[in-house]
Amino acid sequence: MPMMSTYRTALKVTGVSLFALTAGLLAATAGLAQTPLQTQTPDTGSAALASAPGFDQNAPAPQLPALGEGMLMSVNKDMVTSYDLKQRMLLLIVTSGVQVTQENYAALQQQAESSLVDEHLQQQEMTHWKVTVSDKEIDEEIDRMAHQSGLTGPQLLVELKKVGVESQTLRDQISAQTGWSQLVGGRYHSNASVGKAQVEAMMDRVISDGQKRQFNISEIFLDATQAGGLDTAQKGAQQLYTQIQAKVAPFQAVARQFSNAPSAAQGGDEGWIAAGSLDPQIEAVLETMAPGDMSAPITTKDGVHIVLLRNKSDGNADMVFHVKQAAVSLPADATPAQVSSAESQLTAYRSRAKTCDGVDETKASGIQVTDLGEAQLSLLQTSYADALRPLKPTQSTVPMRNAQNVNVLFVCDRQLAGDNAVTRDQIQESLVNERLAMLGKRYLRELRSSATIENH
Repeated sequence: MPMMSTYRTALKVTGVSLFALTAGLLAATAGLAQTPLQTQTPDTGSAALASAPGFDQNAPAPQLPALGEGMLMSVNKDMVTSYDLKQRMLLLIVTSGVQVTQENYAALQQQAESSLVDEHLQQQEMTHWKVTVSDKEIDEEIDRMAHQSGLTGPQLLVELKKVGVESQTLRDQISAQTGWSQLVGGRYHSNASVGKAQVEAMMDRVISDGQKRQFNISEIFLDATQAGGLDTAQKGAQQLYTQIQAKVAPFQAVARQFSNAPSAAQGGDEGWIAAGSLDPQIEAVLETMAPGDMSAPITTKDGVHIVLLRNKSDGNADMVFHVKQAAVSLPADATPAQVSSAESQLTAYRSRAKTCDGVDETKASGIQVTDLGEAQLSLLQTSYADALRPLKPTQSTVPMRNAQNVNVLFVCDRQLAGDNAVTRDQIQESLVNERLAMLGKRYLRELRSSATIENH
């Protein structure tokens, strides 16, 4: 049965990811709304881990090797202490569920150090531009985060305290993420505007991909550049894969903490991706998987991917067309000559009217124009559904015959079927947010390149 495609390439700058520590990523992935036209396959196998809560209050406190006391590094004039690093590592570990091993300790420390550097740069820039985050905003984010684990905000802070994480560590992280999101949105929103042509092109792509084979996936991506090389990324991915497979760490929580993909803020959720839009190496693996399967690490030219297949679809999504009809009435027993005459009359009319708007402006004797409103393909006669399916707004069918008339249908608009089918407003917002995300990453990269970062 058909399933619509959805795009999750954009990042909202108005929200904040609760545990996303990946450098430079803005908060929560927007992701265009989807309405499955078939029942969603429940998570099974490894896929069940994708929805597991990230924080387990029953887990034992992580044990870290002793860290040296004092200053570790400076970020411009800000100092980062061993206490700061230990706190960030503890937060990283308890919210991802990953167990500390001799093999992954260095990677955990590097991740924590990188997030602290970025956080200080963000806070410094926020101070420069007088961007502040209120205690109320931070408390609301803590409440939302706690709700994911079935707790209240105060209860979550108590549980974190039990494993050694001070509440201020979490508050500082949320403050930096929220403020940075606001700063980027304020500074670059005018540079991220998109035109009507871009929105229409994306709408065409959404609809086109709705007719292709699709995969509903979640992903963990380790960027070779950020990991310090492909070999390091491969080793890190294998360690994460082993812990997820052993049900030690939930896929979703690991993705939030370690993935370098924009979807990290959504627990790795990429949504529905059309065939041909993925790296061929990843798509080849997905073709062999069943819903609920998790792939072993897949190495591509950019890094290493762990992909979790939530569901598959053969495409051929249902669509809704807004159409206007130009018709010549003919009885069911009309002669072939009468039908041919009506077809010729409508062909000439079609060449003059050309578009949906043109229908209202073009008059012709014997031709009745009717706005038919929205028509869902799955409810139409097969011949009409087949004729409309490939058409775009401003296009029209050739003359067609039914029991009442000969008619031409002019396409005014089209979209995928379903109450939550993507709209042009959603596409525009998505494209704007995608540009803001890109500008935010570039902004942070520039701050890093010009900063004075020294180890002590």
